[in-house]
Amino acid sequence: MLLCIDVGNTETKLGAFDAAGTLVGTWRVTTARRRTADEYGVLFAAFFSAAKFSIGEIEAIVVSSVVPVVDRPLAEGCEKYFGVRPTFFTAATQRSIRVLTDRPTEVGSDLIAGAIGAVAFVGAPSIVINFGTATTFGAIDNAGAYAGVAIATGLQVSLDALVGRTAKLPQVALVAPGTPIGRDTVTAIQAGLVYGAVGQTEELVRRMRAVLGAGARVIASGGMAPVVAAETAVIDRVEPNLVLQGLRADHLRAARD
Repeated sequence: MLLCIDVGNTETKLGAFDAAGTLVGTWRVTTARRRTADEYGVLFAAFFSAAKFSIGEIEAIVVSSVVPVVDRPLAEGCEKYFGVRPTFFTAATQRSIRVLTDRPTEVGSDLIAGAIGAVAFVGAPSIVINFGTATTFGAIDNAGAYAGVAIATGLQVSLDALVGRTAKLPQVALVAPGTPIGRDTVTAIQAGLVYGAVGQTEELVRRMRAVLGAGARVIASGGMAPVVAAETAVIDRVEPNLVLQGLRADHLRAARD
């Protein structure tokens, strides 16, 4: 069994793949920068126990992390509790996709893993959108190379900033209100943020397709992907576990080499 771990700024996501490549379990935890190795090990072991998986079934662990401070305790926890030293996936060490940016080794590992997953699911050229802490729009060219990315503020971050800087605006659920014209404070915020994200998505996809080609497929992941995808026709596919799938694909390629 392969365990893939995606450490993001807000959440850490785990995915377990069986020998056939089926994603048999996924879990999410808050990314805590002060979590110890033992806390990681006990937490992950509890997940496996609840899912009735044996810790001994884990043969390999692959980690994508954009929070360097957690890397050491996470690795120590995996070694201590699973008996497996994890491999850290980075833009500098991966060989699954060419990166054409000016400083390729500085590209976030989650962006590259997502791009690998996107090529596996929808081919190239394609646009991979992740609606996370930041909203990212990765561009994959006709040759299947990672051409670059556009980065915007994530929806939850936008909402937090709006509420934090105003005296009377409340936290609201990030859902489409059904009308672009809010009739109260809640629907007004929802309309501005959700439909604003839809407009942003459609415009960036339009501009990227002008460069990549009109046939570029669009695949989206992240917590807000289903909400935005339901309001626009430009997103061809929503794949909630795209980074995990990309990590698995790179692991398989590396094992063959």
